[in-house]
Amino acid sequence: MVGIIYQYYSFILQQNKFITLIIKYGEKMKIIFSIIILGFFSNILNAFSLGSDSLKANQEAPDFTLEDAFGNKYQLSSYRDKTPVVVYFYPKASTPGCTKQACSIRDEWSKFEENNIQVLGISVDSKEEIGKFIELYSLNFPLLSDSDKSVSKAYGVLNKFGVSSRVTFIINKNGVIAEVIDKVNVTTHASDVFDIALKLK
Repeated sequence: MVGIIYQYYSFILQQNKFITLIIKYGEKMKIIFSIIILGFFSNILNAFSLGSDSLKANQEAPDFTLEDAFGNKYQLSSYRDKTPVVVYFYPKASTPGCTKQACSIRDEWSKFEENNIQVLGISVDSKEEIGKFIELYSLNFPLLSDSDKSVSKAYGVLNKFGVSSRVTFIINKNGVIAEVIDKVNVTTHASDVFDIALKLK
């Protein structure tokens, strides 16, 4: 019985010491904790941000040929001298932000078709994953699979997590990047890129 009382007393004493430490160093602990949290989120932001290798406006857009979920091939250079092209990279099919972004284009797709403006969405997802994405949300424009990540690397948008950062390149009829959007509003993305591409007609 004495042993149990001693253990209980020791436990209470330890708790009091811990509480005393929190009271004594509370502000310092808050600062340390804040620094850790800020560092964590900073690493995440850096991972998704564009690196020094990312392409800029007025650079020639690297040509590529990629397939959609149904095996249809799309080559960027085939649109040269014909129409502006919106090439948008997104991180992951069927995730909330990427879904909202794709659905905004789906809902305004008729405007792009009427004005002969091509849109190509690109991610490192497999064709199967993209196929499910298209079916689930009735997407009506080309989404291409960059499963080997070569195109994402060429455009400098492959981040530290191994997926494409959310970046849009608007390419003019000469195959030159007219504008780069690296702070994408997924809700207004469709209207934003349409307005820019229309001026390049």
